[in-house]
Parts: sequence; structure tokens; C-alpha cells
Amino acid sequence: MQEVDHLVKMANQIAENFSFHDDAVERITDHLRKFWAPSMREKLIDFKQGESDELKPALREAINRLENT
Repeated sequence: MQEVDHLVKMANQIAENFSFHDDAVERITDHLRKFWAPSMREKLIDFKQGESDELKPALREAINRLENT
């Protein structure tokens, strides 16, 4: 498994764990900012730009927020 595949899997698990909250996108974004290294976040941003269907919708929105801050 490539590193980016592992990161996507972990990020989707995080999104799934927060999915029952009304503010899931905010919680996912906050988690990625606090606990993921900048290099990990950058790889996720780069992956998202490929328009893959592998990302959960809330995770995709969280990545958009990371990208714009």
C-alpha cells in the first residue's frame, strides 16, 4: 500500500468517526490540523486535486478548508 493510500484510508476513518456530528467538517478539519504533520496534509490535498471518488464528502470539504487557510 502506498503512503497516500494509507493516508486516505485513515482520513476517511476520521471522517466516519465524526460523521454523526452536525459540525463534522469542522471537527475533521480541526483534527487534521492538530494531529497530522503538514506533509501529510499536503499529500491529502494533492490527492484531492485528482478528483478521486475515494474521499468521503465531509472529508473532501475539510480538505478544501485546509487548502484555503
